[in-house]
Amino acid sequence: MGFGATSLKNMRKFYEAWSELEDKSASTLAEFCWNSIISSPLSRISGRLPVFFSESSYICIDKDMKSMTDFTAIDFETANECLSSVCSVGVVIVRDGQIVDSFYSLIHPEPEYYKWFCQQVHGLTEEDTEEAPVFPYVWEKIAPKIEGLPLVAHNSQFDEGCLKAAFRVYRMDYPEYEFYDTLSASRKHFGCGLPNHQLQTVAAACGYDLTRHHHALADAEACAHIAIKLL
Repeated sequence: MGFGATSLKNMRKFYEAWSELEDKSASTLAEFCWNSIISSPLSRISGRLPVFFSESSYICIDKDMKSMTDFTAIDFETANECLSSVCSVGVVIVRDGQIVDSFYSLIHPEPEYYKWFCQQVHGLTEEDTEEAPVFPYVWEKIAPKIEGLPLVAHNSQFDEGCLKAAFRVYRMDYPEYEFYDTLSASRKHFGCGLPNHQLQTVAAACGYDLTRHHHALADAEACAHIAIKLL
């Protein structure tokens, strides 16, 4: 990638200022680079931060980008084609980048029937959830645990859809939970470096062995490990 005259001029100013510093430790370099790039014309104009790692590499990062250390990973399984038919939920709570709590429950689905193709995915049956609590009672236990935390899911469109649908069915006020998606994060981070971006594949790439795929708590744990690495 070539650089324009303005970019080269700014780079020369950067190196001249750096050469005048007595302390050239790694920590000083990091602070110096950060203070320099946030005041650069490109940063002010485009809202993005240019970082030069070498003459041939140029990376832009968002000003607002930061590691997500506090969040809740969540996973739903459904009994049928209706998003409201959640039949199990797994929740994993992460604080300061560490898993600190988890929760799992079967749920009596609404509508109350199972489709064969769903059973083939997660293995749950009507007998498993016949005596399970309905969604409002389960969420009553979850809500205090996740208060104030963003929610993370792998393919969050599905899990967020399930949550909103369940709230609608039971006429509950939806608190507008903030969702983040590890599937999108994986596609951005790994690109074509993985054969696919399914949960078990991405989890393995992040060093986590998912052995009980489509068990809601196991999937939430895998999602949490991915989020710790990628978000």
